[in-house]
Amino acid sequence: MMLRSMVKLASSALRQSTLAGGVFAGLVVAAALPGAALAEPPNAIPPLASTDFGWQSNVSDWQEPPPGHGHGPIKPDPDHPYTSNAEGARTGRPPTKRIGNYKDPILKPWAAAQMKASNDEALSHALKIPFAAQARCYPGGVPGQLLFPFEPFYVIQTPKIVYMMWQRDQWVRRIFLTDKHSETVKPSWFGESIGRYENGDTLVIDTIGLQTKNAYVDNFRTPFTEKLHVVERLTLEPGGKFLTGIVTVTDPNTFNAPLTMKQRWFKAEQTMLETICAENNQDYFKQGLFPLPEAKKFDF
Repeated sequence: MMLRSMVKLASSALRQSTLAGGVFAGLVVAAALPGAALAEPPNAIPPLASTDFGWQSNVSDWQEPPPGHGHGPIKPDPDHPYTSNAEGARTGRPPTKRIGNYKDPILKPWAAAQMKASNDEALSHALKIPFAAQARCYPGGVPGQLLFPFEPFYVIQTPKIVYMMWQRDQWVRRIFLTDKHSETVKPSWFGESIGRYENGDTLVIDTIGLQTKNAYVDNFRTPFTEKLHVVERLTLEPGGKFLTGIVTVTDPNTFNAPLTMKQRWFKAEQTMLETICAENNQDYFKQGLFPLPEAKKFDF
């Protein structure tokens, strides 16, 4: 309840200030140019925030970006095509494990070797179900958190910070609306994100300072180093019903060139629930699941 109240309070304040500013600006333009259509100012803020809707995707893998963006996401190993549970139910084919293409020439040798070792472990059944952050209650990091499916994330937009809040486990990511990173950034799950608005429909996010333990670029367990630099462009599509993310990751220690990937969300018109991943999330079928995160000391 506290979380929902915070979302409602922040959204209400932002909506009131935005409406007030918009009405005033509209009156000025209308007075100066009677009968003229109101143009969207170049620094307009796209309406991403509400207590009444979030943004949801039912796809948990990166999609190909538009043409001209260079190398796309890491794909499944051609020898081991991937079939998701949803696709298996739809087509009648048995679901398969995610086995990434470690032979992709964009990978540095160490990254290819690590992916191959992870694949071998999964294929040998030493680990029946490979690690997936959303399945085992870990944060997805950046950019992996954008792949969390089937539950929406919500946005709070304030003059200095944009908050992205996931319904599952209420993970909160903060994007500071400034143009400079800190001189020293301590690595963390979501790193340090700074952002700006563009063209009245896009939030551009620049992130550094990402920790690497149990963190991957995708669900094929593509690794990275602390040199990872992520740029996300979240664009509200015309009509306001869909949000598209174009994500570019650069890591000279892991990739021979940048990767550019796409994710897309639909507007989920529902209020935020408080779902908890770890409740009753045990290894009931003895599949050797990756252990749930557990604090080593009390917070208070």
